[in-house]
Amino acid sequence: MPAESRLGRVRKELRVLLALATPIIIAQLAHTAMGFVDTLMAGRVSPNDLAAVALGNSIWVPVFLLMTGILLATTAKVAQRFGAGTEAEIGPLVRQALWLALAVGGGAAALLWNAEFILRYMNIDPELITSSMGYLRAVACGFPAVAVYHVLRCFSDGLGHTRPSMVLGILGLLLNIPANYIFIYGKLGLPAMGGVGCGWATALVMIFMLVGMLVWVQWAPYYKSSALFARFDWPQWAVIKRLMQVGVPIGVAVFAESSIFAVIALLIGGLGATVVAGHQIALNFSSMIFMIPYSLGMAATVRVGQALGAGQPREARFAAGVSMGAALAYACLSASLMLLLREQIAQIYTPDRAVIAIASSLIVYSALFQFSDAIQVTAAGALRGYQDTRITMLLTLFAYWGIGLPVGYALGLSDWLGEPSGPAGLWQGLVVGLTCAALMLAVRLARSARKPIRRQLSQNVVI
Repeated sequence: MPAESRLGRVRKELRVLLALATPIIIAQLAHTAMGFVDTLMAGRVSPNDLAAVALGNSIWVPVFLLMTGILLATTAKVAQRFGAGTEAEIGPLVRQALWLALAVGGGAAALLWNAEFILRYMNIDPELITSSMGYLRAVACGFPAVAVYHVLRCFSDGLGHTRPSMVLGILGLLLNIPANYIFIYGKLGLPAMGGVGCGWATALVMIFMLVGMLVWVQWAPYYKSSALFARFDWPQWAVIKRLMQVGVPIGVAVFAESSIFAVIALLIGGLGATVVAGHQIALNFSSMIFMIPYSLGMAATVRVGQALGAGQPREARFAAGVSMGAALAYACLSASLMLLLREQIAQIYTPDRAVIAIASSLIVYSALFQFSDAIQVTAAGALRGYQDTRITMLLTLFAYWGIGLPVGYALGLSDWLGEPSGPAGLWQGLVVGLTCAALMLAVRLARSARKPIRRQLSQNVVI
């Protein structure tokens, strides 16, 4: 193929990818910005309120990602059916995914409601435990609603309609700001709740987004062919089992990465509110930056799934490659800006000089792992499109828990490799773990992409 023709093909795929990914990016940034708003507004109350929100986030965010990761199987399966032109199969599939969402969302809410043992096991300050649990129990009230919302969002994304999640994400963010103000500072006759109020605001936004998505899916014409609400179906274990076979490994893989950050927050919980607050700032900003490659990975799931459903495995491989290239280009920009503006970034969150110093030093490590993070998350997204999730899960678990966390613990909290360096050593372990994950997932994606191409070639030869 001539170089000019290849370049034109890349440009065309990149336009389609970005058209699909841009609303996802905005939706994800809006969702993450809610955490930014919580952190910012709680930090203005007191370091203890900020620390309580940080500790609560370190528990509910990984649980949320595990839950939504399980439900992400819906996107890949809907995308393949849409690509194959079998839209009549989509409605029954999504109805079973909604039953799965109710079960997973209810279980996650129960876990958060009873999460106090985790904080006590990690020897967290009792004063922080009380406020952290108040925050967690408030957030838990919104979990069943956000689980159902997520399935409807995956349904829409799989059809190639990503705009609803963007609009609802922005509206949710706009609601979160005044809701935080009302609950934190005790307006409209409510008592002042401090950091705990952030949890109630988050739960309110979760319920609002579900209602908004239900209305959108019910009335928008491009969902009609799937006939999602045309009938009622009781749970069908065979279908739910197939969803879980794809979804559970996705959820575990996402949880493995996010829980590393949570474990680090809990490990440094005994080092004082200042250290915890600095870690939370670096983590929150890193999470916002991560949303762009993560969204590209979600778009890659749709592009790969639709191409495979249409019987075009070479297009699926090409789409995966373009998504990874786009993520790497973004990583160059984000890493450079984080290194240059690390102190200014920390100053957005807090005026406390000690917290700023810790946060800016940790942002350096976040900048370093931008490249490996971009590769691993887009590769994982493409692998979801191939419904290759079990090996992805195992590779991710090994990279984060078998390599990253032990290295981080050895450097940060033990004297095995010299004087312990505290949170800096733990973040150095993250760099190592993410780099290993990126290398292994990239190799796995290359192998998975070749299989359907070889299968198609062998079928053509037989014919």
